[in-house]
Amino acid sequence: MTKTESPRGRTDWARIRAMSDADRLAGALADPDAQPLTDAMLASARRANDVKAIRSRARMTQAQFSAAFRVPLSTLRDWEQGRTRPDAPARALLTAIASDPETMRRLVGGEAA
Repeated sequence: MTKTESPRGRTDWARIRAMSDADRLAGALADPDAQPLTDAMLASARRANDVKAIRSRARMTQAQFSAAFRVPLSTLRDWEQGRTRPDAPARALLTAIASDPETMRRLVGGEAA
């Protein structure tokens, strides 16, 4: 490591602030592991479920959503705060809830909202 390099895992914010936007862009593009996505790649990307948005559109608190759809409250909080991500079955449930929350609540047999 030279004097101008930062230790691995640490960011030299003063060095970054001193760089121009063009220098930062050139540095980012020079990283072969972090190339920007093309428009085609972005168009074909699958979106992750936005759990908080789904719950908000259903006009439910976390506790109400948890009870209505039989999702543990701690799990729901972890999803919303980004600590964990829903697995495939949970994503399927969330997609169905986003489409028709009241029908899904009845089908799942959870408590009324």
